[in-house]
Amino acid sequence: MEQPGNVYLKRERLAELENELRELKTKKRKEIALKIAEARSHGDLSENAEYDAAKEEQSHLELKIAKLEHMLSRAIVIDEGSMPEDQIHILSHVRVKDLTYDEEITFELVSPEEADFELDKISVTSPLGKALLGKKVGDKVSVDVQNGVIEYLILEIIK
Repeated sequence: MEQPGNVYLKRERLAELENELRELKTKKRKEIALKIAEARSHGDLSENAEYDAAKEEQSHLELKIAKLEHMLSRAIVIDEGSMPEDQIHILSHVRVKDLTYDEEITFELVSPEEADFELDKISVTSPLGKALLGKKVGDKVSVDVQNGVIEYLILEIIK
């Protein structure tokens, strides 16, 4: 089901991203335009740090908008109700036991663009993500890492 380049999202996440994009394109753009206008009113732009900072902020904003638009143009909404409940798939919440270090870990498998280790979101294209796709509770998977191999036992697919 996973196709390269597609971004798989839950309907709620798609709505969040669309709202964020709308906010950036309207409110945030206006805020930065006002900062630029204010800085211009101070005269000479060649030595105007306030102007330079506002232009840099504008550049970062436009890059963020472009990235969001690109991601949303490739978005595919996943209906989790149509996915097999007993198998790990993209957007599954999974609890595994790291058999090498005897630790339990819980995370969600997501598209690469949504991956965020600090938020416990692991990319389906990561070595662990690839190893887990299609597996079931009780299965063991091995993942090659720099220092060897880590084995995981799948404890739960969280609904």
